Amino acid sequence: MKPNFLSGNHIQLLRNSAEYFPALEAAINAAQATIYLQTYIFADDVISNKIADALKNAALRGVVVNILVDGFGSKELSKKFIADLEKSGIRLMFYRPKISPWTFKKSRLRRLHRKVSVFDGETAFVGGINIVDDYPETDSQTQPPRIDYAVRIEGSLLPKIAESCEKLWKHMAWRRLEWRAQGTHIHAPHRASDLEVSRNIKAAFVLRDNVLHRRDIELAYLSAIMHAKTEIIIANAYFVPGRHFRKALVNAAKRGVKVTLLLQGRKEHFLMFATHIFYSDFLKRGIEIFEYHKSYMHSKVAVIDGHWATVGSSNIDPFSLLLAREANVIVLDKGFAQTLRADILQCQNDGAIKLEMAAWQQGNILKRALAWVVYGVVRVFLGLIGAGSER
Repeated sequence: MKPNFLSGNHIQLLRNSAEYFPALEAAINAAQATIYLQTYIFADDVISNKIADALKNAALRGVVVNILVDGFGSKELSKKFIADLEKSGIRLMFYRPKISPWTFKKSRLRRLHRKVSVFDGETAFVGGINIVDDYPETDSQTQPPRIDYAVRIEGSLLPKIAESCEKLWKHMAWRRLEWRAQGTHIHAPHRASDLEVSRNIKAAFVLRDNVLHRRDIELAYLSAIMHAKTEIIIANAYFVPGRHFRKALVNAAKRGVKVTLLLQGRKEHFLMFATHIFYSDFLKRGIEIFEYHKSYMHSKVAVIDGHWATVGSSNIDPFSLLLAREANVIVLDKGFAQTLRADILQCQNDGAIKLEMAAWQQGNILKRALAWVVYGVVRVFLGLIGAGSER
């Protein structure tokens, strides 16, 4: 399905937790009727408790608060934390709480990975930032935070985003036969013309699910890449693209488009080593690769030709593109795209290392060998769960 771009939006880029959580807390405190918050991880730490307290206060003053968290990503939440939320009147549900590692059922891997919230149908947040502290107790406060992005949205996209949140909430409630958790219809948003919109930005809200929107995010990327004329910049934490995606990038480089990948240098998970399998081919084709090492990079963003930009939750790997529920916003606006582009390049210049073809091939024999092993594991695993062949 092609993205449905709508004009009349005010979209603010939020960099990292330092900008995101104050904006999110302010929206919670200003809410008067309904809050829908859907996230992969809702932790129990300093930042998360501050957001939880704001949500509890909202519920106590009569706001209908509906929180949907992923059963795997938020599996560490204590019974006391959950009870405190529910005691205040918050409606909390877990998306697919059965997470047994002893099964290869595809449903176990169909996670709620999107990070979307809507307040009174008038303000929404979409991005890649979980409700979790960037500075866990095991890390030094002197270290830079993980790199991530979200957007704050007002305007014509709100009805679609609000409908998506309400529809998913009701779907999960009906599946679990929780009639009381149906929620209240989201307060009708103002029309875009009634908002004090500082910029008339054109944007689309793009989903990935396992029914009607299986490839929407991937196809939006592919269309933009195939039409790129000058520059493609992708900053993505978990980058294991399928065959069609790799071919699109290579073809873009062949026709003279400058293709730059900013990828995570610090490996949080063993399966991330599969990314290395593509390095040699990409470097040989003239695609520039930078690995970010200054801190952890959790970004899922891209800028193409200085006017097409996306911010969201979707990685470019089999789990995001084949299994998980994801949500991205695509923005067609030169000013927004240039702001995001400048921030990506600053991260690249400040904390990333550029890979050179000769050095990669001569000095990374073990990494390249490990990449083939891990990639093979990923392919076998996807075959076992019936996720389909690589695209």
